[in-house]
Parts: sequence; C-alpha cells; structure tokens
Amino acid sequence: MNLQRGQVTVEAPASSANLGPGFDALALALDLHLQVTVTPLDSGSEQLVVEGEGADEIGMDAGNRFLIGLERGLQAAGLEPPVMRIEMRNEIPLARGLGSSAAAVVAGLRAAEAMAGTELGLDRLLAIATEVDGHPDNVAAALLGGFVIVARDDARIPRAAHFEPPDDLVAALFIPALALRTAEMRAALPAQVAHADAAHNIGRAALVVAALTANRPELLAAMADDRLHEPYRAEHFAALPDLVAAAMRAGALGASLSGAGSSVIALCSDAAAAARVAAALETAAASAGVEGRASVVRPTAAGARLVSATS
Repeated sequence: MNLQRGQVTVEAPASSANLGPGFDALALALDLHLQVTVTPLDSGSEQLVVEGEGADEIGMDAGNRFLIGLERGLQAAGLEPPVMRIEMRNEIPLARGLGSSAAAVVAGLRAAEAMAGTELGLDRLLAIATEVDGHPDNVAAALLGGFVIVARDDARIPRAAHFEPPDDLVAALFIPALALRTAEMRAALPAQVAHADAAHNIGRAALVVAALTANRPELLAAMADDRLHEPYRAEHFAALPDLVAAAMRAGALGASLSGAGSSVIALCSDAAAAARVAAALETAAASAGVEGRASVVRPTAAGARLVSATS
C-alpha cells in the first residue's frame, strides 16, 4: 500500500457526553467542527497553522491528538507519516466538555484513511480512537454523528448504537472561561456509590434515551436529575446547579453539565426557546460571578468525514 501524496481535508464534530444521568454511556454530536487540511511535503520541516479555538494552545507536539490519530491510522494501514503541513480551523472550545480531543483523534483517523487510500472500518476506528482518547462516548458521537449509546464489552472493546437526532432539537450552551480538565474532574468522583443512586440514574438515563429515540421530548427533564457525577463535580464548579436550574426555568427541555465540564448544555424545542435559555444562562452566570459566553447550536447527524482530497 502506498501513501497518497495529495492534499486531504477532513472534519469532525463536537460532542456533549453524559447528558446528565447517562454517565459514560450517552453522547450527542453538535454542529461545531474541527476542520483539518493535511498537505504532504517533499522536503523541509513539519508545519502547523491553527485558527480559532485553541490557536495559542495547540502545538506540533506529542499531545496533539490529531497527530496521534493520524499516526495511529497510518500505522494500522502499514504506513509511516510523511513530513506534513497541517492547517486547523477549530470551532470547538478546549477543555470545556465539548469533545475537542475526541474530534481531533477521529479527524486524524479519517485523514489517515484518505492518505492511505483505504477504509479501516467503523469498529476498528472506534476501537483505535477510544484507545487514544479514553472516552468512547465522545469518540462515537464524533465518528458517527447524531445520538449515540456506548458500552464496553467484557474485553473492554467499545460498542455503539447510533440514532439520528430529533430534527427540531436545538442546544443552548454556556461555555465558561474556566477550563476543567477531564482527568481532574474524574478524580473528583467517588470509588463507590449507593445502590439507590445507581438505580436512580438507570431510570433517568433510560428516560433520556426514550426522549431522543422515540420523539418524547418531555422526558428530557431527566437530564437535570443526576446523582452519579454532577454533585461531585459541582464541588469544583459551584455555579453548576444554579445554571442548570436557570436553564430549566427559562424553558429548556433538559439541562446538564456537558461531559466533565465546564460547559453546560440545555436542549430546547426550537431556536427561539434556545435563545431565551442562552440569555438566562448568561444572566445566571453573571449573578454567580462566572465569566463565559452562551451560544446556540444544533445537534448534527453527520460524523467525521472526508471533505475533499486531491491527487
């Protein structure tokens, strides 16, 4: 197999994991994207240009998740990465619970497929991306788009079920200036939880699944009723309960911490409702002394994809 020498452009969406009680099992792809163009070079040194979110933070180093995904994908195809020019245009805030690292890994894998002129298959892509990123919920949403349910089997291999997102669903986001690192927020969780809390979450997570797969939007209120992770993470983000409550009072169908945070996501019935909820989130955040910004986005049915390729 030979490396294709043409330019390739790929993109992958943001994602919001957990959706409240669906801890480590549920995620929704969002219409914010990382787009990357890779141009193999015949000589010289590697080049990186980043525009948008993370422009001052993303480097050509061992922590660059796109590069890791690209290298792992090329290795799976039996190829070595060439010297490259990489141009990133990123709409996904970093360290805000919106799946920026998962999007980068999956975009790297899709770029590797295009450069190798082969397809690795969804199961293999999911497994490799999960191994790199560690979060199969965000990875599956970035890879497949839409709403996903994820679990690992006894061999720790991730499996995902994919559903188209409801057509009229709109998300209001509040994205704090405060960054919360996933590792630190996971360390805040207890090693054990009460049986009653586990049973509580199973029921609420099932309601969220029903809401998003059976057109029962009224059941999304269960998003705001988690006992497994949000109460512990709120110790590091004290404004979280107030922001969720403000979103619900303003008319959100459901609201929760997005992933490990710090963003808050509120799902709404339409764009007008989402605009009202976004305004309410900004007001509540200001009252709590939390800096940040609100935005309105839609879920996206499209997962990571090849945008263009030249020979």
